[in-house]
Amino acid sequence: MAEQAESAERLLLIVEDDAAFARALKRSFERRGYRVLLAASLEQTQELVDAESPGYAVVDLKLGTASGLAVVQALCAHDAEMLIVVLTGFASIVTAVEAIKLGACNYLVKPSNTDDIEAAFNRAPAVDVPVAHRQTSIKTLEWERIHEALAETGFNISEAARRLGMHRRTLARKLAKRGVP
Repeated sequence: MAEQAESAERLLLIVEDDAAFARALKRSFERRGYRVLLAASLEQTQELVDAESPGYAVVDLKLGTASGLAVVQALCAHDAEMLIVVLTGFASIVTAVEAIKLGACNYLVKPSNTDDIEAAFNRAPAVDVPVAHRQTSIKTLEWERIHEALAETGFNISEAARRLGMHRRTLARKLAKRGVP
């Protein structure tokens, strides 16, 4: 029984659409004694957590054309105790704060290695975003506000457009330009 509890505690879910990075991360965590599950989308994630109950998750913020924040939300709904670290190559304060609000324990900027991720599981919620070195443009601020409105509305484009005071098709075009459905 204690052996089963130990293996459940060391079960890690990696949600990453870059197959090569996911495999490298998987091998690295397996060498540290984790049992690792891989998913590349929200749908695959839901299938895996229906079958297994990981104690840890690493979620990429940008999954192809989808947002990893929806995955964070689904994982927290499944198990509020799961430790989730969000990785991103596109850091912003808005997405970092939103990830933490949705239940992630930490937010790390790529490139992050296994040591960084494992350390993030073991420390208090924090946001590791280099703010001082980032120049903010109007486009970046607009995108952050759009992403915030999407997260507030559960990624409902029509409702987000209404809250932003823009036409739904305008918002859909902006999202398509950024590669978000």
